Amino acid sequence: MSSRSRDLGAREKVTMKFSKLKSAIIPVLFALLLLSSMEALNARDTDLAPLTFAAAQTAKQQCSNTCRARYRDCRRLKQLPSFECRGVYQDCTRYACTGLGPG
Repeated sequence: MSSRSRDLGAREKVTMKFSKLKSAIIPVLFALLLLSSMEALNARDTDLAPLTFAAAQTAKQQCSNTCRARYRDCRRLKQLPSFECRGVYQDCTRYACTGLGPG
């Protein structure tokens, strides 16, 4: 038996050991990954209340910023007296940001 054929035989043994080890480890790693992702989903589902509140707060802040911009535009254009521009801001925050209609 030549040294080359011995090297091939040793490589085949190492390759077979590695493939057996790989076939045993991959399913375990996959199961661990699956379990950890399910725990992350459960944890994420239970913590939705603060995120919902934060999203609602952001929408209210965005609406308030829009009303402030309308007020600034009203003052800048000088087409209405300042007290009327305050009314524009108050009406905007009262009706546009709360979803209520006049009356």
